[in-house]
Amino acid sequence: MKNWKYSLLLLGGIGISNIGGWVYLIALNLIILNETGSPLAVALLYILGPIATICSNSWAGSLIDRVNSRKLMIGLDISRALCIALIPVLPSLFSVYVIVFIITIGSAMFEPTSMVYMTKLIPEKDRQRFNALRSFINSCGTLIGPAIAGLLFWMGTPDTAIYVNSVALILSVFIILFLPNVDSQTVPSKTEKLSWKMIKADFQVVYQFSQTNTFILKVYLLFVGMTIFMTALYSLEAAFAKGVLLMSDTNYGFLLSVFGTGIILGSVINTVFSKQLAVNLLIGGGSVFTAVGYMALYSSQGFPGAAIGTFMIGFAITFANTGYLTFYQNNVPVKIMGRFSSLFSMVEAFFIILLTVVIGLAAEMASIRPVGLIGSFTFLLLGIIACKTVTAKRRKVHFEEKLPLNN
Repeated sequence: MKNWKYSLLLLGGIGISNIGGWVYLIALNLIILNETGSPLAVALLYILGPIATICSNSWAGSLIDRVNSRKLMIGLDISRALCIALIPVLPSLFSVYVIVFIITIGSAMFEPTSMVYMTKLIPEKDRQRFNALRSFINSCGTLIGPAIAGLLFWMGTPDTAIYVNSVALILSVFIILFLPNVDSQTVPSKTEKLSWKMIKADFQVVYQFSQTNTFILKVYLLFVGMTIFMTALYSLEAAFAKGVLLMSDTNYGFLLSVFGTGIILGSVINTVFSKQLAVNLLIGGGSVFTAVGYMALYSSQGFPGAAIGTFMIGFAITFANTGYLTFYQNNVPVKIMGRFSSLFSMVEAFFIILLTVVIGLAAEMASIRPVGLIGSFTFLLLGIIACKTVTAKRRKVHFEEKLPLNN
């Protein structure tokens, strides 16, 4: 009961932060659009995320694995809250981009830090259910966040929504303060100073682990590949719905609601049946059916077909995410988790930028539907590879037994 009390507190903090993140994103889009009137200026905001990951994660993992994760989470939340509160009073568009870039670096560091903290806090037997609940909380934020943003815009301005997100991050800090210090016995009291020599040695540690545990690396890279394809294909979704299927803004809003409904239903099933659902089947089935959902979406001729595909994507992705995250937490040693995820996040960010640009240019030069279908079919091949990889009988030990390297 004590573990679940802390788990629920952590989920509450994640939920508040997620809702605030949606409010911040929508408000920031409107602020930039109102100031410039340029869709390109808004699109630059989405490129800042991967760029920030590439710039920060070469050294962030070395820091994350050597400091108190709870204190680092608190520091990152406070820093982001203060930076976000500055946005409405900044004098120029350039200064807005600079501060948003700093905020994005904080977010890029917060993700692996929170993953390390969660892995230490949540016992292995409870991780699958916790990850399912986390997916449910995030999906609720996807639906509630835009609704709150709309209400705040009706009551005030985008600046009001920006301040609300700053307050949400401070609330998240207060929740984290009630959580236990899981690093008191594992993190040295004196932190070694960051240096290029340390970072180079950490690269070597991750490389040696990857060489020794090739199956773990393969599954993780399949998850990275899935994330890259989803991000790239998602970048075409709005243009496909409105430009090819000729949906109104209202219908497109309904389509997003269908996606959120799929995520919520999938998360509920994952949570209720967490003890019955095998992790490898979650990964394999979730990967394949997410890709099938994209194929259904980009082959649809109207709203009903698009809704079926979008629902399938939302429903299936919760199974894949829960499976991958549980596998990752159970198989990558927590003492190198920050370095491992940070290094491979840089690879992920680079290929997200590359594939998103390639798909965007291809859609511009040809047309959206065939590009979306080719991307979806390639994604499906990746999903089939993932399914065959994780369901091989000789790999059963990685999903059913605790590995010695985690002891």
